[in-house]
Amino acid sequence: MTSGEMTEPGEMTRTGEMTQPDEMARPGVAPRQLPVGVSTRVRVPASSANLGPGFDCLGIALGIYDEVIVETIDSGVVLDVEGEGSANVPRDDSHLVVRALRRGLAHAGVSAPGLKLRCVNTIPHSRGLGSSAAAAVSGLAAASGLVRAAGFGAGLSDAELVQLSGEFEGHPDNAAASVLGSAVVTWTESADGVDSYHAHRLAVHPDVCATVFVPDTESSTSFTRGLLPDSVPREDAIFNLSRAALAVVALTSDPSNLMAASADRLHQPYRASAMLPTSTLVAELRARGHAATVSGAGPTVLVLGTAPVPADIRVLAQGHGFETHSVAIAGGVDITAG
Repeated sequence: MTSGEMTEPGEMTRTGEMTQPDEMARPGVAPRQLPVGVSTRVRVPASSANLGPGFDCLGIALGIYDEVIVETIDSGVVLDVEGEGSANVPRDDSHLVVRALRRGLAHAGVSAPGLKLRCVNTIPHSRGLGSSAAAAVSGLAAASGLVRAAGFGAGLSDAELVQLSGEFEGHPDNAAASVLGSAVVTWTESADGVDSYHAHRLAVHPDVCATVFVPDTESSTSFTRGLLPDSVPREDAIFNLSRAALAVVALTSDPSNLMAASADRLHQPYRASAMLPTSTLVAELRARGHAATVSGAGPTVLVLGTAPVPADIRVLAQGHGFETHSVAIAGGVDITAG
């Protein structure tokens, strides 16, 4: 069962349409406690943000998956992590999946006596493939699955998953792609100091395929964001606006425009010196006619095209220290209750 199979009040459907909000967590009402033995499994795709010109507003889901299995227990938190990043993550309440799970339960007006989690990670950490967004979505989706499995309601809607995961990230592009699947356009609205996060799912043209070039090195999003200027020339802003609009066309109806639609002047040039292997590979791929961009904050490189990259490109990437992976354009988070 996916989080988009039901259209309950407050849900954003996988087409991006909104229904009326459902008030789940009511102030002053004691949360219902989940019974022991309730379980759920979630599978969350990786994502790539920006796609060149769409800084903090375009994202796409990629077929690399993290999986989380959760069961309610008598007390405490028991956490088992394997795969990517397992040696470097906490095994207590501070783990991002646990924090997001508790946030999702609280939002639904539900509590758990204790939690047992098994996290199987295949999304590379700190590589620009949305691993932190996937962790937040995993925890929130697991909360939704537990609510459903206990018979306490329909769980969290897609709109709520986008909002809550966006709160963890501070922007919704990666998280919305992992929630909704396919490609997404996202935006933020602010009122009285409170941000609300929104997303619309795009139906990606069936000919579009993705290749990621993943290095061993890691990147810090906060560091690379610090390299960006406070203002940019007007002509660069206009350039990116036109290319971001064109990206929607290229992704959905005319992939022949992917090369032009993936050009950027807003963020990648300012980060290039901090990720020389990445910027060099992007430049060499684009010189060969491939629509290459930095994936999120890097250092992974993303190519969107209509055919797998040829063998010589794989050799080129290997020479720069990158492993090449052909990946599917993924669907959204999958939630199985019980």
